[in-house]
Amino acid sequence: MKLSQNDKSLLFSSTEIPDIFFTEYLPEANGNFIKVYFYMLFLSKYNKEININDLSKTLAIDYPTLQESLKYWEEKGILIKKTDGYTLTDIQEIELSKLYSPKVTFSPEEAIKSSESQYRAKAIENINSQFFQGIMSPSWYNDINLWFNKYGFDEQVMLALFNYAYDKRALHRNYIQATADAWSKNNIKTFNDLDAYFEKQEKRGSINSEISKKLNLYRKLTTYEEEDIVKWTENYGFSMDIIEIALKKASSNNKVRFDYIDTLLSDWHQKSLSTPDEINTYLSSIKDKDKKTKQVEKAAFEYTQSTFDNLDSLYDN
Repeated sequence: MKLSQNDKSLLFSSTEIPDIFFTEYLPEANGNFIKVYFYMLFLSKYNKEININDLSKTLAIDYPTLQESLKYWEEKGILIKKTDGYTLTDIQEIELSKLYSPKVTFSPEEAIKSSESQYRAKAIENINSQFFQGIMSPSWYNDINLWFNKYGFDEQVMLALFNYAYDKRALHRNYIQATADAWSKNNIKTFNDLDAYFEKQEKRGSINSEISKKLNLYRKLTTYEEEDIVKWTENYGFSMDIIEIALKKASSNNKVRFDYIDTLLSDWHQKSLSTPDEINTYLSSIKDKDKKTKQVEKAAFEYTQSTFDNLDSLYDN
């Protein structure tokens, strides 16, 4: 890897890191990636050859992790791989080009001016002061404005989106974008929509926890099991009282499996049974029917056995 030479003594020289790095790249990159970038930035001032294996040993980073770090910065456009090494790009130029890409991004001032209302502009400034200590990167203004337009969120929902990511310690674009997509798929536009969504999520979590506890499942439910529970509670409209009847029946038959429980509840739903009393009456009728069937079978068996006994006696005589 070729590096450029600087005439200053190492003792008195310094390596400058643009402020934009701290707002745009540092929050999302893990510690090893940042470590590699800082050292590469430092080495870029010196005209020497460096081996990747030597770099791995110097930074005390295993070779696969080092390769992953280099690939990460390549994907970000900060490192450009060449036949004889790497070239570091100017991240200030990268961000500047983003700002002035036509019809896609805006400067902070343009983003605020292009907002639909003063309330939206105020929301953007609140995000800046509350989550970025007043030094939010210009590109965040672009993203927030684009998210407003893409998802149709009101100002309170946008603030809640950043607050949610902040509470999850995931205040970076990928997480915020994924969360915004999820909220949009659940038809969230206003804060009332969001409040109803959180209430539904809390209710789902409570039911999942209760079912796991009753079945002695000391693990996280799978996605498919959670989907089954949503079907029982929201599609079928069954209360926990009804679900508990199915859980008890599964336990008594030593069939504590979600597929068996789902079969029971689906059968009750198809029969339009919607209350615990109706279901208990139905189960009792099945039990009585089974009992009568067994009695008939027993009587038939006894009659047949008696007939054989009589025949045996006849032949004996």
